[in-house]
Amino acid sequence: MHEGGHALYEQGVDEKYEGTPLEGGTSLGIHESQSRFWENQIGRSLAFLKFIESALLNSYPKQLAGHNAKKLYKEFNKVKPSLIRTEADEVTYNLHIALRFELEEALINNKIKVKDLPEIWREKMQEYLGVMPKTDREGVLQDVHWSHDLMGYFPTYTLGNLYSAQFTMVLKKELNLEKLVEKGEWGEILSWLRKNIHQYGALYPAEELVKKVTNESLDSKYFLDYIKEKYSSIYSVNL
Repeated sequence: MHEGGHALYEQGVDEKYEGTPLEGGTSLGIHESQSRFWENQIGRSLAFLKFIESALLNSYPKQLAGHNAKKLYKEFNKVKPSLIRTEADEVTYNLHIALRFELEEALINNKIKVKDLPEIWREKMQEYLGVMPKTDREGVLQDVHWSHDLMGYFPTYTLGNLYSAQFTMVLKKELNLEKLVEKGEWGEILSWLRKNIHQYGALYPAEELVKKVTNESLDSKYFLDYIKEKYSSIYSVNL
């Protein structure tokens, strides 16, 4: 669902921009907002679990005996510190990004050496998440980004989380998102994304696009509100 979100964005750019600098997404952060939208705002929602409930139970009758959509929803959204970024839950995910950003900033500014990365990684994982990798495969070597020379990419995932929460806030005011997802009716959702985000390609800078869609600048409060509301309900706590 994550990678599909990227693909839908590229497919939705207006064809008149083909062959010009405007034909792709406007920024990596906005691009990640589209992947994180489908992965989290949709894929980890109770409405989506209701949509795929029968398919899951029919496919795995023994493994999922006694489960229903609500129980699956809790399983899909279990908060537990993870060694691996791509397996992290929504609550702890951005701590993985913070770790990588801090290491990249320190490397670029010659504050640390490459040889120091494995040990600093282990220390920060213990500090931020309370877990420590036993091997570099579980730690500093788990992502392909650095081996591909993609320095500075990781913060776009957190930006994507923030953008997607703010976009979803507006989307929910215009569409009955929960009802559409529960019925598996994706057309209206995709059309909204096409109209408000995809079609423009790189015509508007990210900050300008956010203001165009939401009438305000990027604000982390929408992501924080989303996390607090969702997980306080799942875990029956006041956040």
